[in-house]
Amino acid sequence: MPEADEAQAPVELFAALADESRWRILVQLSIAPMSASALASELPISRQAIAKHLRVLQDVGLVEAAKVGREVRYEPVGARLSQVARRLDAIARGWDRQLDRIKSLAEE
Repeated sequence: MPEADEAQAPVELFAALADESRWRILVQLSIAPMSASALASELPISRQAIAKHLRVLQDVGLVEAAKVGREVRYEPVGARLSQVARRLDAIARGWDRQLDRIKSLAEE
């Protein structure tokens, strides 16, 4: 049985990704690291809203901040998404095994 933290982590991650603005921010950051101000110039979202969305994305480990001169730039953390993708893949493989068993029973 998974630990509570392990089971909760994907829920928080998907909740963060469920917001269209955060998704758009993450997509924009996948192109290049950017500051909140630069993101605001690229997206139809206020700088204050972007800062709040970035905080949520940081809290779930999807982006990290790095100070570059006087600017804070954000970039995605691909390892976090890869971790969840591996877990989803394991679930899908289990489901596929169940479907194969059902198919075998139906064919008998």
